[in-house]
Amino acid sequence: MNHAFPTLFTPLKIGRVEVRNRIVSTGHDTAMTEGGLVSDRMIAYHHARAAGGAGLIVLQVASVHETACYTSQILRAHDEACVSGLRKLANALHDEGAIVYGQLLHPGREIHGSDDGTATVTWSASDVPNERFLNRPRTLDKPMINEIVQGFADTAERMMRAGLDGVEVVACYQYLAAQFLCETTNHRTDEYGGSFDNRMRFLREVLLAIRERIGPDPAVGIRISAGDLDNIGLTQDEALACCKSLEADGLVDFVSLALGSSASHGGAYHIVAPMNEAEGYSAPFGAPFKAQLNVPVILTGRIVQPQTAEKIIASGKADACGMTRALICDPELPAKANDGRAEDIRACIGCNQACIGHFFLGVPISCIQNPSSGREYLGATPSTSSPARVLVVGGGPAGMKAAVETAQVGHHVTLAEAGPRLGGQALLAQLLPDRAEFGGLITNLEHALGLAQVKIHLNTEISPDHPLLAEADHVIMATGATAELPDIEGDSGCDVVTDADVLTGAANPGKTVVIADGRSDWIGVGLAEKLAAEGSHVRLFVNAPQPGAHLMPYMRDAAAGRLFAAGVEVTPYTRLFGAEGDSVYFEHTTALTPIEVEGVDTLIICAPYKPRRGLIDVLGSGQTPLREIGDCLAARTAEEAVLEGWKVARDLV
Repeated sequence: MNHAFPTLFTPLKIGRVEVRNRIVSTGHDTAMTEGGLVSDRMIAYHHARAAGGAGLIVLQVASVHETACYTSQILRAHDEACVSGLRKLANALHDEGAIVYGQLLHPGREIHGSDDGTATVTWSASDVPNERFLNRPRTLDKPMINEIVQGFADTAERMMRAGLDGVEVVACYQYLAAQFLCETTNHRTDEYGGSFDNRMRFLREVLLAIRERIGPDPAVGIRISAGDLDNIGLTQDEALACCKSLEADGLVDFVSLALGSSASHGGAYHIVAPMNEAEGYSAPFGAPFKAQLNVPVILTGRIVQPQTAEKIIASGKADACGMTRALICDPELPAKANDGRAEDIRACIGCNQACIGHFFLGVPISCIQNPSSGREYLGATPSTSSPARVLVVGGGPAGMKAAVETAQVGHHVTLAEAGPRLGGQALLAQLLPDRAEFGGLITNLEHALGLAQVKIHLNTEISPDHPLLAEADHVIMATGATAELPDIEGDSGCDVVTDADVLTGAANPGKTVVIADGRSDWIGVGLAEKLAAEGSHVRLFVNAPQPGAHLMPYMRDAAAGRLFAAGVEVTPYTRLFGAEGDSVYFEHTTALTPIEVEGVDTLIICAPYKPRRGLIDVLGSGQTPLREIGDCLAARTAEEAVLEGWKVARDLV
């Protein structure tokens, strides 16, 4: 028995299959298919989680019908060509001791995109328009319903022939099965509509067809939202009633619980809840399902640490926990926890930037803390055959990651930071409302620096004649970037400050605040929330179509809701022009007309930061090989900084 986690690492029987522990990598789109089929990149990605000790791996959603391709990256399992790739994937995961389920999807009207960019004909229980993707579906007739039901069974059979251990039918997030279940999307008057029992008919027929096709041995279950949390979708009571009915009919071996809905901007936020939500906030949603069902219940939703998963399971709120983003961040989480090395786990911070954020960009998912995630196919960085003395200048995320990785390949690494603390811009990011967990990026990297035995010099400004520079065989410059006030016209009578001035406490904004947001990322919206909560009247002017335009959609939409609730006045499509007295002037970027804002106490400028290149420019012609990474190369985000820190170590092998 693992005394730290006495429940988490006990086996779990699901149907006739035993899973080695209670940690689940739930179904999530990796954007790693090639031509809609399993790729070597996808196999390497999932293999890392299996090798790291995950008990159950549910593969990404797979289409069951030609009308089910909700993105161009979907796994096209309605095609017989999928079998060989799935077999190769299943064998790789079984070799590491993991159990593998396929995930069966028809999205109905929830279509994200198409192969060629044209609008797709969508289908649903009824022709109820979709408010998020702005389409109106066609109503499924009975022959089409039968065809799709058989598509589920056909796809399940292909997965069994490929060697998978079970299947999970997607009935969550307001995809097709949920569109039949929910009264707001099912207006039918035939046997598939009206009463709740009738609205369950489609899902029952799907499960019956699957079981009849694949027999009693493989596990069959559903994934359902324990609540859509958007005031228009499936409620927790309805979801629970559905699960109880299916269990009573003997149609499910397990229930996997999610939160949220794809059908609304408010509900979509909960599909991959960020750091704004407390870790394990989904636990109360799982409790009634666990209490009233006999089949195993898998719970997902901001479960980051094994301690949280252990508590949820031990307290009877679930039988297993989906820890998908935690496993993206650290595939070895289960092994580390089971081996008594929980302190070595690289904890997910819920930023959503490179995981679900990459999915929305149509590129393979990764992790801002762990760039090797999603890039496992490149192989591990080999050890160097020529250890050298490497000096890293700058202790932000780029420099910290470069120091860790370079030391791990066998070099002798020294990290010099001019300030009293490591962390760089992440020290500011964690000061924004509900962004404290972003500081976990620093905590995780500091722990890794200790494990890698990197020599750290704080309060150390590197000059051209510094001894550390003279001793180095290679220099990695990660000096970062700094906030800078742009030149603006006029003689301002209000305080003009940078976002960094406000976050560090160097400036004390007045009662009427204007934020000129030329970045449209976390900073502008975060400062607006912060100052509104502190009692200022805040007007946010954004040089973009909307605040947070550069954030992934779930985060952007949630931020818009918080700004509205806080009473922040938002004006998009604006560029800062000047300031005179207590007035600030903008220009609308498309109408090209002026906007005057009067009675301003404080103007806060959120502009792109300027790279710190002073030392780089001086050393550029020197003899010591020099590499630039992170914001000193070009001011961007923590993702690029950490990625370049990882890459530079591979360059120095």
